[in-house]
Amino acid sequence: MSEARNVGSPRSVALVGPYGSGKSTLFEAMLDVGGAPVKRPADPRNRPMTTDIRLGHCSYLGDPWCILDCPGSIEFSYQTMAALAIADIAVVVCEPTPAKALMVAPLLKTLKDENVPHILFINKIDTLDDGIGDTLAALQAYAGSPLVLRQMPIFEESAVIGYVDLMSERAYRYRKGKSSELMRIPDSVQAEGEAALGRLVETLADHDDALLEKVLEDIRPTPEELYRDMRKDLHDGTVIEVMLGAADHASGVRRLWKALRHDTPHAATTAERHAIRAEGAPLAQVFKTAYAGHTGKLSYARVWRGTIADGSQLGGTRLGGIYRFASGDLTKVPQAVEGDIVALGRLDGVPTGATVSTGTVEEELPFPQVAPPVYALAVATTDRKDDVKLSGALHKLAEEDPTLLITQDAETVLHGQGEIHLQTAAEHLSRDYGLKLATRKPVVAYKETLRKPIHEHGRLKRQTGGHGQFADVKIDIAPRPRGTGFAFVDKIVGGAVPRNYIPSVEAAAEEATGKGPFGYPVVDVSVTLVDGGFHSVDSSDMAFKTATQLAMKEGLAKADPVLLEPVDRVTVAVPNEFTAKAQRLLTGRRGQILGFAERTGWAGWDEIEALVPEAELHDLIIELRSQTLGLGTYCKRFDHLAETSLTP
Repeated sequence: MSEARNVGSPRSVALVGPYGSGKSTLFEAMLDVGGAPVKRPADPRNRPMTTDIRLGHCSYLGDPWCILDCPGSIEFSYQTMAALAIADIAVVVCEPTPAKALMVAPLLKTLKDENVPHILFINKIDTLDDGIGDTLAALQAYAGSPLVLRQMPIFEESAVIGYVDLMSERAYRYRKGKSSELMRIPDSVQAEGEAALGRLVETLADHDDALLEKVLEDIRPTPEELYRDMRKDLHDGTVIEVMLGAADHASGVRRLWKALRHDTPHAATTAERHAIRAEGAPLAQVFKTAYAGHTGKLSYARVWRGTIADGSQLGGTRLGGIYRFASGDLTKVPQAVEGDIVALGRLDGVPTGATVSTGTVEEELPFPQVAPPVYALAVATTDRKDDVKLSGALHKLAEEDPTLLITQDAETVLHGQGEIHLQTAAEHLSRDYGLKLATRKPVVAYKETLRKPIHEHGRLKRQTGGHGQFADVKIDIAPRPRGTGFAFVDKIVGGAVPRNYIPSVEAAAEEATGKGPFGYPVVDVSVTLVDGGFHSVDSSDMAFKTATQLAMKEGLAKADPVLLEPVDRVTVAVPNEFTAKAQRLLTGRRGQILGFAERTGWAGWDEIEALVPEAELHDLIIELRSQTLGLGTYCKRFDHLAETSLTP
């Protein structure tokens, strides 16, 4: 597909990386340079954690851009995946610390798997106290393609004061808050710079025969040739270019902008990567949903094709406004053009991930799947009058965050991706919906069963002046094999209990298993009706139900009841350097290790299978992540019920 169709249309870049790497600082610095500054915290140390995608619009050298600042915490990684699904390019922000390279590994794998062009931006370069080589080597171990260093740091008295741009063979001195200043390449870095340039050229020559011939003939390629090859290889995913900077000083930000301007694919190329046809009705995809006060529901969307005007019909709903974010403020605009990322107003009934069009949607675009929850909190209002209000707020919250699962049974439980994720959700409910909430650990679904059979007699005889109440039942209560549930057996002979009353006996017996002697449901028992008695006038369905309930209550208490706890089959995934720690963590929580093996498709990662009681899983993810640089995760499924001596 030719890019001529929408050269000059907005392009998009997603800023991604681990928590604490400085993405938000870079986001603000880029908007500053792009003429759309946003308000910054007075003290950067007080900057709140990014828990949602931030969208900013600006222009650089006349080109329109959409920038997406993505959360760094693994607990909000779905937001990052959603941004990558619609972005033209990603900038992976990381720190110049080899020990932290592993934190970038899952992200680099995702970018490679999803074929998203990406640049590495090594931030906080002013904290580098040695050469960049160790950091590059550590990152290369997890990168899916060769890393190509475009800039080499210049040291002066052990501090980074600038860089050599290897492709243009020029040196620049950083100036805090300003563009870098051209300087002479210091003699001390000439040799190292030549060697770095040689490595860059050799890497690019691996994918360009003409460049390879020049290398073999010892002919120096021109900067234009290197720029051309870098762009092509970046689009093909065969190299990852590496830039340097310090976003909090605006160092290297303009050089990053220039690289993005030259190397970022246009929207038409990205649409082609997603197999979106060039012809057809205007098409957009929703990647985020938010409720914004009086503005109402906003659906953040990428326009893949055509122009969408305010008031258009999208997904069967009339559009109620189109908004951009200029300097952090919501600004209404009359239309969105191809390549734009905008917020669409009041698209009721359109969920996150949906593909919408002004015509018939012929292309249902894929969207990231939601990871299974790993943490849960029970929530309740402190004022019962707010229960209805809570229900409506939870519905909106689930629309905004597809990773939030809400169950409402004996209690309302939020299930999500971690402690911070659910605390953020609870704060959202309190701040934006005025709800005062109490949170606690959810109850574990304990069950009861019996160890021995018992024969029990239940008799009801009441005389109240008119018709009385009479019923007599004799039942055998016995344990059944685990997992076989409740069974009722009718062994009445000779009409000791009339046939029309037997269904009432069965219903009452099953109902009585709803709460056993310990207060939990009773499972895997059989109840056999063996004998009984009736009165032709005073017997009734209700009388037989009551007699059966009396017999069941007495019998269940005498049949050596035992508490059962749910046991889950847990699969823990960690980098293999943390495998032993994860195993000790599981066994310390009464887990039974079943084995471990290499995680399929993840070099250097292991998966550990174990059986773990559900009661031990509540805060497992917190401890697991604290011991694995925040990278460990797990999934679970119910396996069986097991006897326990624990007191719930």
